[in-house]
Amino acid sequence: MTDVRAPETDPFDPAAEPDAPPRPGAASPAGGGFGLADWLKWAWRQLTSMRIALVLLFLLALGSVPGSMLPQANNPSAVQQYFASHPALAPWLNHLGLFNVFAAPWFAAIYLLLFASLVGCVVPRTFRLAGSARTLPPRAPRHLARLPRSAEYATPLPPAEAVEVAAGVLAGHGFRLRRADSASPEPADAGTWVSAEKGYLREAGNLLFHLALLGVLVSVALGGLFGYKADRLLVQGTTFADTASALDEFHPGRLVTAADLGPFTITLNRFDASYIASGPQRGQPSAFDAQVSYTEQPGGPARTGHLAVNRPLSIDGAKVYLIGHGYAPQFTVTDARGQVVYNAPTPFIAGPSGNLLSEGVVKVPDAQPEQLGFTGVFVPTAVDVGGTLESVFPAADNPVVSLIAYAGNLGMDNGVPQSVYQLDTGGMRRLTATPQILQPGQSLKLPGGRGTITFTGYVPWVSLAITHDPGQLPALICGIAALGGLLLSFMIRRRRVFVRARADKNGTTVQVGGLARTDASGGFEAEFASLAAELRTACQQGRHPQPEGE
Repeated sequence: MTDVRAPETDPFDPAAEPDAPPRPGAASPAGGGFGLADWLKWAWRQLTSMRIALVLLFLLALGSVPGSMLPQANNPSAVQQYFASHPALAPWLNHLGLFNVFAAPWFAAIYLLLFASLVGCVVPRTFRLAGSARTLPPRAPRHLARLPRSAEYATPLPPAEAVEVAAGVLAGHGFRLRRADSASPEPADAGTWVSAEKGYLREAGNLLFHLALLGVLVSVALGGLFGYKADRLLVQGTTFADTASALDEFHPGRLVTAADLGPFTITLNRFDASYIASGPQRGQPSAFDAQVSYTEQPGGPARTGHLAVNRPLSIDGAKVYLIGHGYAPQFTVTDARGQVVYNAPTPFIAGPSGNLLSEGVVKVPDAQPEQLGFTGVFVPTAVDVGGTLESVFPAADNPVVSLIAYAGNLGMDNGVPQSVYQLDTGGMRRLTATPQILQPGQSLKLPGGRGTITFTGYVPWVSLAITHDPGQLPALICGIAALGGLLLSFMIRRRRVFVRARADKNGTTVQVGGLARTDASGGFEAEFASLAAELRTACQQGRHPQPEGE
């Protein structure tokens, strides 16, 4: 059989692209030159073509790669460390905006172009699809034997009645019908053919996918404009309020200010961590549990909740995630006058050596006659390996601290902000020649009667990530819709079946032809064979079958 190819305006594709624009430089239909308006139309058609949309989508994905591999501006310490580690490469990457990818002008340009491309592609398709929903199938071709699938049989019924019986069978299978009538261009064909079409949801699924992709872009834009991210380190037994001044880091969206933060407070009542004690995974965490109490607004009722990994707490439209933990050794410092000038837990940050071996500093600006400072290492489960303290387990089974004392000017009054985890020793002198090891309850007397520091114990701390993303739920819904659209477009075939009946000397001959737009899985061949057999049986019995679902 010869394959019958549909013309360019085949109604199989209700969203078919319009004819290609004239080539740049070609004469316009009016006979003039290719003007600015023609160039703009050509550029718009190029931008809204599927080819350009795919290219922009690939560029967007490619541009996101450095955003996930390189430290970003929301983590300035990591960026500074990268500059220190790669002094030659980092300035070039910074010049390209790769340390702030998602706020870079080139990334925004790709994003906006993709958005415009999808709008220009999807909106016209929506109107064309709405129009095609009311469009009847095309007229039946005269030579059905030339179609990819065809069958022929004889029936004692007159042609008009045979066609009516076939229409009833096809309607029972959910096909949309078009019958020949006296108003057709060929009145002689009236009542002798019927066209049937099915699978309109395929194009709807394709359109749903593109609309959902457009919705994902809008959702991401909502999150970037009206969302925010913040971090807070919270020591057990302490409370913080969700204000810009109380947060360790605050990264607002483009249209977010500090006044948009929720007025809630959180108190860390208790944090428990457990670890695998034996086997090849010894030291790996097995469970984390942070027990908190919170209020959604000042003076509101206090509620309790639990935080665990991948189990955030939702408060006032924001989600609070548990992303880290550590130890805060407690120190009591008295100065030369015998007065207590420092008494608080001090968070130490775990280093790369593992097992929560942590480093931190203690700054005592109120000490007299000189300010005091200490650099220290907290070792949860300490062992001496060749004169060096190492932690062999992350739980605090044998906690000790190693301290080095300094006296002098901490440099906290010169107007330059300092990190709470670093000690500026430029204006200080070292008081202890070697690190001093302290166990809980032990004290270190400073030389020259400058005071005493006592290691009184430790408490855990947790690191909280607070996020508000109004586009998160819409993005999830659009993602599910996009998946549903893909399933519809992949699983549903657009197919047509045509029936013609003609009288001859032996009675009536019925021809059946069919074609599918895509039939990669080969399912239409079996469907057509089943339909043709059912049509033959119905016409030979001379009755209308009862309608049935697909």
